[in-house]
Amino acid sequence: MNRAVDLAGATVAAVVLAPVIAATAVFVGCTMGTPVLFRQERTGLHGEPFTFVKFRSMRPSPKGFDPGSDAERITPAGRFLRSTSLDELPALWNVLRGDMSLVGPRPLPSAYLGRYSEQEARRHDVRPGITGLAQVLGRNTLTWEQKFAHDLHYVEHRSLRMDLRILVATVRTVVRRDGVTATGSATNHEFRPVEKGRQA
Repeated sequence: MNRAVDLAGATVAAVVLAPVIAATAVFVGCTMGTPVLFRQERTGLHGEPFTFVKFRSMRPSPKGFDPGSDAERITPAGRFLRSTSLDELPALWNVLRGDMSLVGPRPLPSAYLGRYSEQEARRHDVRPGITGLAQVLGRNTLTWEQKFAHDLHYVEHRSLRMDLRILVATVRTVVRRDGVTATGSATNHEFRPVEKGRQA
């Protein structure tokens, strides 16, 4: 998506949704305490790292202890935030900063950077997005192969028209709460190339 459109869209969204963002921050603080925001290094345009922000939905891992599974750490409040996508609202700040776009492949943890094939790494030819083609075509119910295929299709065929269609479809996906969790997982399975028949 054009950078000017991103800035305009993220600014309008941040202003319109400011009461919702503030209420969600209070909700997280009251139900899970601090910190309210979750920060993680993720991979952006051209493979450059950036700090991704969202509302926290899991209990922090005690120092010196096994972090446990997502299913053990996610809270009831966190499940609600994820199912409604309210946890994603702080990412508008990443769009305003230029780290992300409104539409694009979802940014993944920087720990995955060395695991991509040459084709898969092409998802970094564009800015990552708050939403994307994979998010409206199955979200976390998709396999990693399917997600990357959708990401590459977006990279090769992106246009303002496609972006607008994805944004409209995103509203429908959020309202229906489609594809929030992967089968057998509270969130999403970790990307491991060995699971795809390739060596890590």
